Amino acid sequence: MIPVSCGDIATAVGGELAGVDPAAVVDGSVAKDSREVVPGGLFVALPGERVDGHDFVPAVTAAGVTVSLTTRPVDGCPCVVVPDTQVALGELARYVVAQLPDLTVIGLTGSQGKTSTKDLIAQLVAPYGPTVAPVGSFNNEIGHPLTALQADRTTRFLVAEMGARHVGDINYLCRITPPTVGLVLNVGHSHIGEFGSQDAIAQAKGEMIDNVVAGGTAVLNADDPRVAAMASRTEQTVRRFGEAPDADVRATGVKLDENGRPSFTLQADGQSFDIQLQLIGEHQVANALAATAAVLAAGLTPEQAAAGLNEATTVSKWRMEVTERADGVTVINDAYNANPDSMRAALKALVAIGRARGARTWAVLGPMGELGETSTEEHDGVGRLAVRLDVNRLVAVGEDARPIHLGASLEGSWGNESAYVETAAEALELLGKELQRGDVVLVKASRYVGLDRLATALLQEAAQ
Repeated sequence: MIPVSCGDIATAVGGELAGVDPAAVVDGSVAKDSREVVPGGLFVALPGERVDGHDFVPAVTAAGVTVSLTTRPVDGCPCVVVPDTQVALGELARYVVAQLPDLTVIGLTGSQGKTSTKDLIAQLVAPYGPTVAPVGSFNNEIGHPLTALQADRTTRFLVAEMGARHVGDINYLCRITPPTVGLVLNVGHSHIGEFGSQDAIAQAKGEMIDNVVAGGTAVLNADDPRVAAMASRTEQTVRRFGEAPDADVRATGVKLDENGRPSFTLQADGQSFDIQLQLIGEHQVANALAATAAVLAAGLTPEQAAAGLNEATTVSKWRMEVTERADGVTVINDAYNANPDSMRAALKALVAIGRARGARTWAVLGPMGELGETSTEEHDGVGRLAVRLDVNRLVAVGEDARPIHLGASLEGSWGNESAYVETAAEALELLGKELQRGDVVLVKASRYVGLDRLATALLQEAAQ
């Protein structure tokens, strides 16, 4: 973060100083975790379900922080007292970003692919200027301002992934980091239980485009009608990516190798480049096109973007992580999150890898969260798709995933190819008995299910 006096912080967040000199300067990082504070930094005392950040203010003061954001004075500790520390965190980030006029903010949102695309964009722009990007999916009202506060006067690019559970969420995040480039990937079914319909999701995601700054660029998916229609929501320059004829950035000749990695010809601004991605799954092509369109809008050349695509790797964990065990079994850990669209993409990638290798494929699938009234239908559809794609074995894990098994069983004469188990431990036991050398296993579910532990156990089991 840029150095900021405690007096200026109090003014920016609408707080009152308690036990601190207004001239004292915060010149270290901002943290919400007492274990991550640094001397000269700032601590944000957030309330939690199990602990209250205020309980740690004396300890972080002893560790050398300049000041803490609190909702009440803490005896003997320098504080900026505010009504709501989370709101104040956002206001502080907004103030800091406003002091950086040369910063290019690349904001992105979408129903799926946000984190993978964010990682791609960050890798593409990093060689051309100091870059700040969130770790993992640090994309909500807490993670987003913490990421923004990492920017300083040397930062050229801030890559800002933005998630939403309600209409207005992205407006709030964009207020903190107004996007120079605003990218919308897609409108799918993620959080449809919260929003109620895809049109409502589109309304929320389109807030990214509403907030593109004057002279900025909106980057839209030409293949998604709801996203393409967002062009009417801005007077700024619009760039499109996808397969549609009017797309500015396109891919042709897509092929997958035996590891499920796509190659294609990138067409951008009238030029063509051969691309071999190191990422897994055909769905990564759309992410690569989106990233390319965004970085071109941020000032990179097509040559620079293409070179970066060929070198980019997976950064965030549990997203199509492919590991081959010593016994020849390949485990694909995609257990960070799941929705109907990402589930379909993962199944297609699994089948493509299995087909290229001549290998038997396993899909170990847990439930998808926040689907509301569509939950049973969407889970059923995943099971039926697994049959149609000819996945060899399907294991549905947990009561909420039972419709996956039922859908597969009703779709065709699969016999015992589909199984239902109640727990990850049962799934691990089944796999331990039946996996064979050369098999490819996909593990995927919504994050709250914790199937990432099953993928880890599969890898550890082989090592024992």
